[in-house]
Amino acid sequence: MTSRPLFAPTARQTNWLILLGLLSLGYALYLRYLAVELSSVGLACQGGLQTWLCATRQFVMTLFNNSVFGWVAIGAATINLIRPTLPVFALGLMAAAFGVVLYNVELSALAAALLVLSFARPVAIESELD
Repeated sequence: MTSRPLFAPTARQTNWLILLGLLSLGYALYLRYLAVELSSVGLACQGGLQTWLCATRQFVMTLFNNSVFGWVAIGAATINLIRPTLPVFALGLMAAAFGVVLYNVELSALAAALLVLSFARPVAIESELD
């Protein structure tokens, strides 16, 4: 009986994952510190300013108040732990990055731990599905 290879992205895939993770982290930092927490933006948006920044701010605030980033990260990480695939890993990584920065730290940190654990799982081989 041969053992299946573990889930390990190639160097090129790892580079794309790093890029996606850093872009998600950077955009989440931008939203937190220049849209959500900046008092001048908050006052302008509450005063009735109708801009894309105010709409994005309201949307992001609704998402993190309902822990959407954390739950999406947990869901993707759990699915990836059960059956590791690169797109699901990328989704979990991006959602965890958003969640850690945007006030869903507990769930997102757990998701990040599950994503690390998924590297110890064997890759699903397509021929086993048939």
